[in-house]
Amino acid sequence: MAKWEYATAPVLVHATKQILDNWGEDGWELVQIVPGMNPENVVAYFKREKSE
Repeated sequence: MAKWEYATAPVLVHATKQILDNWGEDGWELVQIVPGMNPENVVAYFKREKSE
């Protein structure tokens, strides 16, 4: 059975692609984006499989 780890990160709207690409390069999969407290950012939720 796979085991997962999770992370959350603020994402600036004007740099969304660059930030998400960086997380993806590290093996993280984007699960969801929700509005942040500031209109200029959102919060991204990521997951990736834990290495044994």
